[in-house]
Amino acid sequence: MFARKILSQHRYLVAATATAFIAIPQRWNSTSCKKAEEPKEEMFFEYCPKSQMHKPKRQYPAWDSDWDGKEKDKAALNAVTKHYILIRHGQYDETFEEDEKRNLTELGRRQAHLTGLRLAEMMRGIDKFKAMPIATIRVSNMTRAKETAEIIAAHLPDYIERADPDPLLNEGIPAQIIPFRSELRIEEDLAKNGARIERAFGKYFHRSTDEVSTKDHPSRHDKHEVEIIVCHGNIIRFFFCRALQLPPEAWLRMSTFNCSLTYLMVKPSGTVSCRMMGDIGHLGYGNSTFSMDHGFVP
Repeated sequence: MFARKILSQHRYLVAATATAFIAIPQRWNSTSCKKAEEPKEEMFFEYCPKSQMHKPKRQYPAWDSDWDGKEKDKAALNAVTKHYILIRHGQYDETFEEDEKRNLTELGRRQAHLTGLRLAEMMRGIDKFKAMPIATIRVSNMTRAKETAEIIAAHLPDYIERADPDPLLNEGIPAQIIPFRSELRIEEDLAKNGARIERAFGKYFHRSTDEVSTKDHPSRHDKHEVEIIVCHGNIIRFFFCRALQLPPEAWLRMSTFNCSLTYLMVKPSGTVSCRMMGDIGHLGYGNSTFSMDHGFVP
């Protein structure tokens, strides 16, 4: 009798233990123990995450009059007008990955030479076109841009300031692309270079606070200063959009040929206007290229 009781209790313990082992995985797999799913990032239509979109201070197409933070600076009210001539580098050898090997082609050097002649002519002035007081040449730190700037500078007076190459002006993906082009795979490049290119825009584009030009050279003009920036197609298109307060995500809708001129003007009031976009009139069709492609049809 006692043995049967012990055996019964033993079976009860085994059954209870088995039940416990069965119940444990059931509780472990319950929904309460599942890892919470991370919320999906909100999208801008079907294009890209909203976090990757430029956020204007005022909704397009309203104009942000304090875009450079200088609106309240009283010195800017009667200041110098700033002129920017953005020049894309000449055609270069794209067969190498290393930047130092990506030198200008023979055609690229000719393009730079013709661009230098064009700028020299603009400095002298022609008939009713007044002389342009070019004061500074800036350039990115990439080989093709530095070679282009050197050839251009050979046609200009020695007194023009040659600024040190600036890596902020190097090529890269500056902003998202709308309409989106998945085949370009821009995400890594954008994450690496987008903020840097935005800093370059803030560094160079702003209204002047000098009532009289501080540049000391023979072609100096009291109320106008001209800077040349030799850089890259993506950078120029992005600067164009940002300066005119257009959505920077539209930058790839435009093309800038090698050694083309894009001319932007910033007035003391802070208003910005474009006088030329991708001008290649000085090159002639025989010397006009978009990278390795000649003419308008690849």
